[in-house]
Amino acid sequence: MNYGFVIDARKCIGCHACTVACKSENEVPLGVNRTWVKYVEKGTFPDTRRYFTVLRCNHCAEPPCVDICPVEALQKRPDGIVDFDGRRCIGCKACAQACPYNALYIDPDTHTSAKCNYCAHRKEVGLQPACVTVCPQQAIVSGDLDDPSSRIAALVAGEQTVVRKPEKGTSPKLYYINGDGASLDPLQAPLQDAYHWSAQSRGVGHFAGKGKGAPGIETPAHAAQKAGPKVRRVYDIPSKGAVWGWEVPAYVTAKAVSSGAFLVFFALLAIFGQQLPDSLQWGALAVSLVFLALTGGFLIKDLDRPDRFSSVMLRPQFGSWLVRGGLTITGYGAFLALWGGAKFLQLPLIETVALWGGALFALVTAIYTAFLFGAAKGRDFWQSPMLLLHMLLNSLLAGGSALLLLGFGTGVSPELSGLLRQMLVVGFGLHIAVMLIELYGKHPSVAAERAAEIIREGSLKNQFWAGSFIAGNLLPLILTMTASDPAMLALAALLGLSGVFYTEKVWVQAPQRIPLS
Repeated sequence: MNYGFVIDARKCIGCHACTVACKSENEVPLGVNRTWVKYVEKGTFPDTRRYFTVLRCNHCAEPPCVDICPVEALQKRPDGIVDFDGRRCIGCKACAQACPYNALYIDPDTHTSAKCNYCAHRKEVGLQPACVTVCPQQAIVSGDLDDPSSRIAALVAGEQTVVRKPEKGTSPKLYYINGDGASLDPLQAPLQDAYHWSAQSRGVGHFAGKGKGAPGIETPAHAAQKAGPKVRRVYDIPSKGAVWGWEVPAYVTAKAVSSGAFLVFFALLAIFGQQLPDSLQWGALAVSLVFLALTGGFLIKDLDRPDRFSSVMLRPQFGSWLVRGGLTITGYGAFLALWGGAKFLQLPLIETVALWGGALFALVTAIYTAFLFGAAKGRDFWQSPMLLLHMLLNSLLAGGSALLLLGFGTGVSPELSGLLRQMLVVGFGLHIAVMLIELYGKHPSVAAERAAEIIREGSLKNQFWAGSFIAGNLLPLILTMTASDPAMLALAALLGLSGVFYTEKVWVQAPQRIPLS
């Protein structure tokens, strides 16, 4: 079997019976929804029309949420239903980033992900999903798309249907008859300042703010002007907001410091052939270990079910970059410990092996987040081919800045300090170029361009231009090029470290401010 849905917009009257039936059948808490209805109005009075659009999980043939889940809490069943197991979920929220359709939410009671599961418990005993049974207009049709005699197969074959975001390659199985582009594309009918139920109060559901002013959702002003008064969203559920908060940029920054410090240390020792004082070597090891521990701490802090963190290692889904990243970090930590032990026990062969192995794992640790973000198909801005270079440069800048600070306390030679400065000058220059290319270059979609606009000229512009670009990259570049005073160089290093955090913060937040539904 290959179950799917058809929404016949010619019949839907926007009564919300499907939403209520879904909440009742599945005991969905207040403030979140598995099935909901969005209203979009087009035209100018008296020539107007209102479209009702039922939104939910699309039960994709190629579900990105399943691929990114680290613990197999989401599965695609043999009958095509994309189901979830809340008993396994660790609350990492990666599935919500991967879903282009805004279908997943965090249950405020269980703190695990949830979504429409096609009422699988009803299907297994021969019943239709609750929303199908209750619809007074029979506007929702479910069934086996591979059965030519089924009603749903006849509708898909005989009517002109559309799906949401086919360019994502997920092969969604939620088809719309008479589906209107403005109601299916969230950027054509942007969020409004106020509409019915848009100002839901705090304390209900997983997220506090609602509507356009909600934390984590933003539509650039000119997007609304482009859509104009002839197309507007007039009724919708509360926004789900940003699902990754400050912990994710903090984790990326800590990871950058840890991996970057060891990579720069390795380059100085093995590539440039520098004689490094023992104090600097032990200091580099300490920085790498401490910030690696902080990386793990921030990762766990971001989970809504931190008590289940061990499942990432004990019940892994190896296709997920969260699992691959966890294994990489573990391997990196093991090589760090091995290198420290071999150096302490004066075992040069093992020390050399650990040095090269640690450098390899440090490199993968620095860049694997680019692949994780790339798997989040719901966030187009993260699909940039420059993201891998972006992550690597951030790690090298963070590590170089940390070693420059260590050098002042370990008595490094002027030649070594000068080499570190040259490396940072090149790093800051390249990083500025990469950021500008990411923000002003050609983007793969309108959503990615909107995210770049939010960074360049939207709500994140002050954090980017002041915190990241000027204070975090341009000033350190100038200081490392011109200053010779240790205090100024230490300031450059500190600014460089803060710049890494501000850069990652705006890069994580901006795509989440683009509505997905």
